[in-house]
Amino acid sequence: STSALAYDSPPLASPHLTQQPKMLASKSIMRRAAAPSARPRAAVSVSSRRAVVMQARRNEVSESYAKALVELANEKGKLEPVHADVDAIASLLSSNVALNELLMNPVVEDAKKRAVLLKIGQEAGFNQYTNNFLNLLVQKDRLPLLEEICLEFEDLYCNLTDTMVATLRSAVKLEQEQQFLIAKKLQELTGSKNIKLKPVIDASLIAGFVVEYGSSQIDLSVRGQLEKVSDELSRNMALQLA
Repeated sequence: STSALAYDSPPLASPHLTQQPKMLASKSIMRRAAAPSARPRAAVSVSSRRAVVMQARRNEVSESYAKALVELANEKGKLEPVHADVDAIASLLSSNVALNELLMNPVVEDAKKRAVLLKIGQEAGFNQYTNNFLNLLVQKDRLPLLEEICLEFEDLYCNLTDTMVATLRSAVKLEQEQQFLIAKKLQELTGSKNIKLKPVIDASLIAGFVVEYGSSQIDLSVRGQLEKVSDELSRNMALQLA
């Protein structure tokens, strides 16, 4: 503060000036002491804004890569096999912590990451477009976005194919025929061209299962009476729409 510095050496000829400068100096010191407390708040605010901007950019990049893969696969008539590959990759990333850490580690050489992805692709029988796409991500240093790209791909795929994704939580693993019946009824009720069920085992349900789709949830009882699924789904849907 200029005023505080000016009064640090007050004129001795006028004793009346010696008190006022001290008051001004103390006020200046108070202002100085208060200033640092305001800075962290501003820094936090700037940091938050930067985080939001960075996340938005990540989302844009992830969407652009996912869109490019969807369009290429669709153009080449390989959308379904590539979609199956992306599903498998997403499942691996969520279940295999060691693999996730290796692929996301910037210290690990690109050659090693390519070798690991190639081995996974060969064992899983990935489509060539999927393998090429993974190599591109390594080359462009975009592997840290792989999980987000898989999510974006799923959204784009569902929009393109008119597919509704439903989570099927059950106490025990349901047979394929049982899942087919549930998917078929959901297809009739929602009017969606395709239904994709994501089975999840939830032992807390004891002997029942829950179908979750969009913002809706339907609780049903299995108890060996899957023939009642159609009536129960229709009744619950009517109650929700009433």
